Order: sequence, then structure tokens, then C-alpha cells
Amino acid sequence: MRTYKEAGVDIDAADRAVEMIKELAKKTFDKNVIGEIGSFAGFYKLRGYKNPVLVSGADGVGTKLKIAFMLDKHDTVGIDCVAMCVNDVLVHGAFPLFFLDYIATGKLVPEKIAQIVKGIVDGCMEAECVLIGGETAQMPDFYKEDEYDLAGFAVGVVEEEMLIDGSKIKEKDVVIGIASSGLHSNGFSLARKVLLGKYKIDEYFEELGKTLGEELLTPTKIYVKVIKQLDLNKINGMAHITGGGLLENLPRILSKGLQIIIRKDSWECPPIFKLIQKTGQIEECEMFRTFNMGIGFTIVVRPEDADDFVRRINALGHRAFIIGEVQKGERGVVIE
Repeated sequence: MRTYKEAGVDIDAADRAVEMIKELAKKTFDKNVIGEIGSFAGFYKLRGYKNPVLVSGADGVGTKLKIAFMLDKHDTVGIDCVAMCVNDVLVHGAFPLFFLDYIATGKLVPEKIAQIVKGIVDGCMEAECVLIGGETAQMPDFYKEDEYDLAGFAVGVVEEEMLIDGSKIKEKDVVIGIASSGLHSNGFSLARKVLLGKYKIDEYFEELGKTLGEELLTPTKIYVKVIKQLDLNKINGMAHITGGGLLENLPRILSKGLQIIIRKDSWECPPIFKLIQKTGQIEECEMFRTFNMGIGFTIVVRPEDADDFVRRINALGHRAFIIGEVQKGERGVVIE
């Protein structure tokens, strides 16, 4: 063995992949981008802010990738990667500026990398941010040849006076939930164990209106555009409902002495969660601390603003519900 390629790393394939990525990434560029993909770093000029605060977030897609491997469909998991990062940044009132991705694979196939990056580009365009760079690592013997891992990093900006951290949340504030598109990118280790232990990935379910694989691979919803259309001055707190569900994520924005009461009958739980719970005979509490249960993002506002927010969110094409309220008590969430 005398070459890097014989050891499992194909530099020529990596070069071809970079050329494909360049063309895809350019679709997301705006006037603030300096240079092109392929340098050692990405450059982004910050304009128009008086006292900017940069807000950053990193995340991955997790074991949802196993579904992409099973279906050999790789053009949507990039959306998940972007969504998981930009939605976290958005919680603080920051709108994403740029995104970087990290793809590690056992064997680099340029066409597959291009599919993944297409999803990332789609996600960036939905989030109105730039794909400014990333890394594609060939790691033979670490990953299987037909598998990969995918993670990302987003940077957003907000004026310091507009930063949202939950400190303004008060007793009697109202919690608005915005519908998820399904599982998003959390709880897949449990979902796969339960569902794929009994059903086939291509099995059609009437209640889902699609095959199990199609349902599981539904991309995570990106909430940037809808939040941009709302009055941030009237928002006291926001939470992205990721791993840990409503039970674990809402307390992250609460001050000591406040709790949130969630009324589970205030929205219709999507069929996929009912299927998981029934098939796996899972306790309700475990469902709420593992999955989003149909609520992907929450906004906390004053009672007098709640109905108007719901109307505006619905008018923007999302489904919003008043799902709970803030009360005095031990910091946490109570599901009723």
C-alpha cells in the first residue's frame, strides 16, 4: 500500500465534491459574503447594527440518518441539520447570518455529498442564511463505506437590546405552540427501536397518509421566516422543542419560582406519536420528555397579545395554538 487512495482516502473524489458544493453554496450567498467556498475560512461582513450580539449554535441530525441510509435518500437530512441549529439561535431573537456543515464519511462519493449539501442549501434558503463553508472528512475504518455523520454550526445576530433570554417571562403569561412537521430530529433511537422492530420501512399507514419511511424522513420545520414577521418586542421568551420535549426545554427559559402548565388537549397530537406510543407501550410522561408531540417551537407572550399572535402565525401558513400558561411554582413543566 503506497497511496492515500489505497488507504481509503480519495483526494480526487474530494476535489470533485468541493466543486459540486461550490455551485450549490453560491445559491445562498448575499452581498455580505467575501470570497468563495474553498478557502481556509469563510468571511462575512456584518453591516447595519449598532450594538450587535452574535448568537451561535451547533447540532447534528442524530440517528435519523439511519433512515436516510435505509432509504438511500440523502437530499433532506441537510434541512434537518440547518433547522436544528438555526431554530436554537432563533430562540434568542437572533436571525441566522451564516451556516457551516461537517460531513464525515467512510467513503466519499461526490454525488451523495452533493445530495446532502443540496438539503443544506435548501435549509439555508428557508432560513435566509448563507452556507459559507464546511468540512468533508474521509474516515475509512471509522465509518462504514455507505454511512456518514452530519453536523452543523450557525451564527446569528441580534441587537443587544432585543436579545430574548426568558428573563421577562412573568406569571400569567401565555404559551403559544407552533406545530412541528413530525418527529423533527429527536427521539429517533427510541422511535426506530419501537417501529422498525415491528413494521417495514416501506409499509404504508393510512393514518399517516404515507409510508413509515417517508414519515420518519420528513424534514424538521424551520421557524425563521414566521418569527421574522412577529413583533419581537412583545415576545417574553421562546423555546425550540428538541431532545427532552416540552418537559425539558421550556424550563430552560424560566426564572426561579415560575412553572408552565401545559394543557395537552389544546392541540391534536400527530398520528406518528400515537403510533409510537401504542406500538412501544410507552408511558405518556416518557413520550413528552422524548418527543415534541406535535409542538416544534413555543413563544411566551402577555395574555393580551396571545390571540393576535396566534392569528398572525396561522395567517403565515403555520398552525399555532395556545397550549399553556405561566404560574408561580417550582421551575418546571406540568402536563395536564
